[in-house]
Order: sequence, then structure tokens, then C-alpha cells
Amino acid sequence: MKFSKMLIPTLREVPSDAEAVSHKLMLRAGYVRQLAAGLYIYLPLGWRVLNKINRILKEEMDGIGAQEVSMPVLHPAEIWQKTGRWYDIKEEMFRLKDRTDRDMCLGMTHEEIMTWLAAREIKSYRDLPQVWYQIQTKLRDEARPKSGILRTREFIMKDSYSFDRDEEGLAASYTLHAEAYHRIFKRCGLVFYQVESDTGMMGGAEAHEFMAPSPAGEDEIVLCESCNYTANVEVATSKAPKQEGDFGEREEIHTPQKRTLKEVSHFLKAPPSSFIKSLLLIASEKPVLVLIRGDQELHEKKLQNLIGNFRPAGREEVLSTLGVEAGFIGPMGHKVHIVADTALQEGTFITGANKTDYHVRGIRPGIHFSAEWHDIHIARAGDLCPVCSHPLKTEKVIEIGNIFKLGTKYSLSLNAVFLDKNGQEHPIIMGSYGIGPARIAAAAIEQNNDKDGIIWPRSIAPYDVEIIPLSVQDSRTMEIADALHKGLAAEGKDALIDDRDERPGVKFKDADLIGIPVQVVLGEKSLKDNMIEVKVRRTKESKKVPVDTAVQDIIAIVNTTE
Repeated sequence: MKFSKMLIPTLREVPSDAEAVSHKLMLRAGYVRQLAAGLYIYLPLGWRVLNKINRILKEEMDGIGAQEVSMPVLHPAEIWQKTGRWYDIKEEMFRLKDRTDRDMCLGMTHEEIMTWLAAREIKSYRDLPQVWYQIQTKLRDEARPKSGILRTREFIMKDSYSFDRDEEGLAASYTLHAEAYHRIFKRCGLVFYQVESDTGMMGGAEAHEFMAPSPAGEDEIVLCESCNYTANVEVATSKAPKQEGDFGEREEIHTPQKRTLKEVSHFLKAPPSSFIKSLLLIASEKPVLVLIRGDQELHEKKLQNLIGNFRPAGREEVLSTLGVEAGFIGPMGHKVHIVADTALQEGTFITGANKTDYHVRGIRPGIHFSAEWHDIHIARAGDLCPVCSHPLKTEKVIEIGNIFKLGTKYSLSLNAVFLDKNGQEHPIIMGSYGIGPARIAAAAIEQNNDKDGIIWPRSIAPYDVEIIPLSVQDSRTMEIADALHKGLAAEGKDALIDDRDERPGVKFKDADLIGIPVQVVLGEKSLKDNMIEVKVRRTKESKKVPVDTAVQDIIAIVNTTE
């Protein structure tokens, strides 16, 4: 392919509204253009990258016996209503009515539609197991689309769905997908983690996410370098570092007008880890007293999973429920339901004395108060691993894939059942597995770039080789360029010829910006010696090879390039 015949609108300036490195470089290198907030046009180079990724996805899905299908993007509302997600999902779902006034939606995922099909086509245990997949457009009305193609309103997903007779079958399908995902991301040249995650709106019993480390990531994981424990902060557990200090016997302390943790900690010259924070919340119109150690933060999602939706109690509610002003609450002597974080199970603590302008020290769990114990704090760097007690690290990451054990959540709602060998009816056991091809592309750029531009992993680069003739007016130079192009194509390698009549500096800058793995430079001086220069974009290493053997020499270099 010739550069002059392609749409590759490179830019010299960094777009002012771009923040993520991948966003900046995809715009500058002419891979995408923005139509509107969260809506992107993939230009020829960008589309070639996505097709390379999709080919890897197809090969690995086909390799585990998955069958490719294609589902509509437009869905009738009644299928989503049967599972309840029509009502549970709020503004993120695009909704509309057709000309007959029938409620419809644009698919943000396809669990309902896949299950609808399974309910009609799977009848017997002999029909199971099945794995169906598609690479399809999805739409989600993101409140804050940002970071280029990382967070958009329209995107392409590879989603697959497993259908099994029992939990053992689901476990096997889940493992098959996890192993396939490892191969996919390795083939795409990514550094990644598989981490425990929340099931979220998908539901089900178990879920994992695949995360690519990047400063542009909006998710955060905790990880242990000792035992390899990894989890999204949404579900991560940890042991709090040892509490500082021991405060002996119970004793009231006068703390006039000192209400906040910071104020009391400074006044008593005691570290935050020695305090109990007591928070009165209202859940289902009932009060719940929540306790957390002073140096920890409450994980609202974990608590919500325990007590349902909640809100903070107002000052008057605190006074009427506990008989004490906010700021001086302690866990002692109350008859309300108490939920406490596990970090408070051992030690002696300072807390409110349930008396205005007073706190109390020497409070011991199990002696001075009882509670229902749960991990309800946010795991963070410096906490201890729940498995081996080694200090944890945190890292920003991009979510590139996820897998869910759905169980019977959708099959029960949509009556997707099968008959066993005895004629007994059972719900189909399901799994759901997603990958975002565009997220793979963006993560690859985030992890593979330098000051000059993109450095594509070879497996997903738009072309294997860029041929750069420095003098397009010289007939011999162009004859050699064309011969190299044809020779490489005959050996299955894609090459782009920069046939523009531009200065060498312009061509070199664009080549580095676009990021094709191997650059072949045809310069007048080298050609006089019947040699050409082959340069590796990632390492900047170059070598000269004879024109006569150039095709095979270039292929050898391409094949050893990451």
C-alpha cells in the first residue's frame, strides 16, 4: 500500500482536549477522529489495528470450540424487562420507541438476547455444552466519556456465552475462557493481570477482570508481589497494619469542641489508627451504626452489599436515635445494629464517649461493645495481604476484559431450560465473557510509546514494515521499493511505502509517530553500495543488508521483533 493513496492525516501538535497518551497519539498519528463526545471514527490505520486484534480473538475463540454468531444491536424491551435489568439500569441504557410505540433499547450487552436464543434452541442435555460468541457494536450512554477510545458511548466488544448442564461444566468453560484470554493478551503484546472483581450489573457468583497497568487507567487494583494476590479495589480485602499504641484501661477524656478525627487526634497526640470512627447510617429506614478504624476509609460498595442502599443520618436523627451529638458517638451501650470493620477486632481504641465534649480511651472490642464483623474498608497500598500478610501495592489499570459465572440468573428469568437423561427439567448454567478490542489497542499504546510516538507490538501493528524511499524521483530507488513490497507480500508480510515527495525528516518523524515495527530506509548513499538500512522502531537498532537478499533479511528481522 502507498502512503500517498491512504488517509493518514498526521498532526504535529498535541490536541488540547486529549489527556491520555493513547488518545493524543491516536489523534496525532491519524488512527482516529472524534465525531462527538464518546463517538470515534476509525481511520484506515486504526481499523487495520482493530482487525488484527479481532483476528486474534477469532482464532482463540474458535480454538476453544466457540461458534461465532451475530446478534442485533436493537433489542425489544420486554426481554430486558423479564430479567429486571430494564428497570435496574438507569441512564446508561439508550432507550427508544419504534413506529408502533413499542419500547426498544440499544444493546449495551447481550446476555438477554443470547439467553432468549438458548431458550428456543437448546432442549436436551445432549445439546450441551455450547459456547457462542460475536464481535459486535455496543452502546452505553456514558456520563463522562473521556480518554479517547478508552471510555466511549459506542464501542465494539467480543462477547461470548457458555451454556452448561451443571456447575462443573461452567467451571470448565470459565477456565477455558480464562486460559484463552491469557493467550490473547500475550499475543497482543500486553502486560496484564487477572484480578478478582465485583459482578456488578451482570450478576452471578464469581467474576474476574483482566487489567493492563497504565497511568491512564480509571480502575485501581491491589497486588501482592509475594503470593500474587490481585484484586480490584472494589472487592479487594486486606489486613490493616498493626495499630499504633496501647491505651490501657478505660478512661474518659475531656475534648472540648473537638469533633473530627483530625481535631481529636491532634489534641490527644494519638495516631489515627488508635481511633474508632462511628458513623450512623439509615438503611431501609432503619439505623445502622458502622465502625471503622481511624486510619481506614469506608468502602461504600462493600457496605451496600451487606445492608442495601443507605444514607448518612442527619444531626437530628443522630441525636434522637443515639442520644448523643454527632462527633462524640461511641459504639458502647447502643441497641442499634452495629457493623464493624475487621481491623477493629483486636487492640484498644479511643472513641466518642457518647457524651458531648468527651471521648474515651481503652475501649476493647468484645468487652465494651459487640458487632457484626465484616471487611468494609478500602484496601490500599501499605495494607497487608489477606493471604500472606506481605505489604500490598496499588496500581492504576485499564480494564481490557472480564469473565463472569452467571449461573442461572438469566436462564431462570427467560425460561432457558433443558431436559436431563431422566426427563427432568433444569435451568441452563451460564457464563459471560467480554473483551474490548479498542481497549486492547489503547492499552498497547499506553504501554508501548516513546517521545517520538507509538511503538506497536508486531502482532497488532497496522503494517509489519514501512518502506521509506528518500528520493521518490529516483527510478532505481522506487523500483527497489516496489520489488521489496511485492516480495514481502508474497511472504505474507504487509508493507506500507511512503511514496510522498517529502523531506526525509518529515518521513522519519511520521514513521516514528505511526509506530510500524520495522522501517526500511532506501537512501542514495547506501544504494550506491547496493545496501539498504533496516531499523527496528522499538530498539532503534539498525543494520544494513544487501539489496539482493533484502526480502529474506527483512522478514528475519520482522519475525524476531516483539
